[in-house]
Amino acid sequence: RTGTDTARPQRRTSRTMAALTSSFAGKALARVANAQKGQAKMAASDWYGPNRPKWLGPYSEGACPAYLDGTYPGDYGYDTMRLSADPERFAVYREQELLHARFAMLGLVGVVIPEAFPSIGSTWFEVGAKIFEDDGLNYLGNSSAIHAQSILAVVFTQAFFMGLIESYRVNGGPAGDGLDPLHPGGPFFDPFGLADDPEAFAELKVKEIKNGRLAMFAMLGVYVQALYTQQGPVANWKAHIAAPFEANGFAYGATAYCTADPVNSLCG
Repeated sequence: RTGTDTARPQRRTSRTMAALTSSFAGKALARVANAQKGQAKMAASDWYGPNRPKWLGPYSEGACPAYLDGTYPGDYGYDTMRLSADPERFAVYREQELLHARFAMLGLVGVVIPEAFPSIGSTWFEVGAKIFEDDGLNYLGNSSAIHAQSILAVVFTQAFFMGLIESYRVNGGPAGDGLDPLHPGGPFFDPFGLADDPEAFAELKVKEIKNGRLAMFAMLGVYVQALYTQQGPVANWKAHIAAPFEANGFAYGATAYCTADPVNSLCG
């Protein structure tokens, strides 16, 4: 009986310790979660203002012009030619950069898809050239899908609809007037509500322009690779992964030079 009486306080003590440990762990996890949320919000605001990351890192003191004050997303203070010194011209350049960035991101996806789908199995420039053939071009390699056979009809259709969209973007339309022409938002342009949180929206703007700039450089690489290798980006990537020291840009340097100047003695 004495052993039973001794075991009961020990059980109570164990239960009390377990409860205290669980409570402490729960509070600790809550503090960590709140701290992470605070860091995420701070991370969004850190991309703007005078303390944002700059193009020379810790050596950017005095290297960034005053008119690049971090108001726009993706502003690293780089403008060595002072192209954006005029505020009106800066706004125009900013609009053009963002639109080209979005087209580049979409275009890069369209460049990869023809090689990625086995039903197509062609490079992006080979697929595009099929519109000049007698059979025309079948989107996604499916004859029952969109069929394009006239380049003039395609150009007219694109110019017509893009003209309507651009006019709507600048002047407003059924979705509302007075919207931000670059980030209109609302149920039509943001149906998932990604921009409802101002902090998240500010961070998404930075991500968009950074990925867009990368896509524009990637498209330039796609064009250069197609000219020199006569292959698409997927084939170039596979060749580089298989032999990184052989299939790279340096391997085509001599070939490109000799193609441009075959008389030179260095070309053999």
